[in-house]
Amino acid sequence: MARIFVESWSPEYGAPLDATLAPAEGSVDDTVETAAWAPRDGADDGVEQIAFIDGVRRIDARLTIDDPIDGPVPGLCGTFAVGAVRWSRAAARSEVADERVERWAVLAGGRAEIFPAVDLQPPYDTITIPDHDGDALVHALQTRMRAAEGHLAAQVSTEAFVFADGPLNELAPLQVVGTIKSHRVTYLAPERGAIVAALGVGQRTPLFTIADYRRYSWYVRLALLAGGHSWTGIVRCEASGHLPLDDVVVIADRTAALLPLVASEPHLDPRAPQNLVPIGALERQLRHRMGDPGLVYRALRAAVTEPRAS
Repeated sequence: MARIFVESWSPEYGAPLDATLAPAEGSVDDTVETAAWAPRDGADDGVEQIAFIDGVRRIDARLTIDDPIDGPVPGLCGTFAVGAVRWSRAAARSEVADERVERWAVLAGGRAEIFPAVDLQPPYDTITIPDHDGDALVHALQTRMRAAEGHLAAQVSTEAFVFADGPLNELAPLQVVGTIKSHRVTYLAPERGAIVAALGVGQRTPLFTIADYRRYSWYVRLALLAGGHSWTGIVRCEASGHLPLDDVVVIADRTAALLPLVASEPHLDPRAPQNLVPIGALERQLRHRMGDPGLVYRALRAAVTEPRAS
């Protein structure tokens, strides 16, 4: 009989594993490294400089453009911050660096208005999208944040091996690995999925390619938690499909050896163990850099309020 498990993640973050995994889009080749699938041990090749890249975003306010002809048109003001944790293994030291904050007013309906100047640094820039849908407004802000993350990852990869939180946004042949915490689709046949479930800590699956998205991928076990199910502590990793296969094998072995070293603990992080310790620390610092939400909201209200006649 099947067992029932309580997920380790705090409920407000959803579940790390969707019980009804949808088939992935695109063609998958699971024989690119080997046709004989079995768990593979990681290998630490001693890379000295490592960086972790992430971004956080916030909706600061919802907007309404009250057009007397077209009627109400929605918009939003949002802030995002991106940054890196740089880890020097030789010096046994890590630090938050490369922080960048951007503020955007996103207007629906292809509007020509420019959001008024706000007494904040950095100020808000204005973009417009043709849609009127609220989700499209959020997606526009998310897209800008993901592009900023990809740009930073590419920049930092010239000096360090990079773990980016989430799927890869930049697919140039760089020393960058995307780490995906949650699983919503299935890339593998059921017999291959059984190999994922059998992984030990510090082991990975063989590589597979997601051809339509030009990337290599593999699964890594970060940790085994008491009371966890067979996919607890599993992340999926990605590397650019433009890298040579031999290079990606080295990278995949490296991730399997290094990621368990920075896996989070349930009593410290509500998304343990998949939310890596450096990523959690970076998220807290970046939220601080975005500014107090109440102060930002009051500055926005002041910017759009016309001065009263004396």
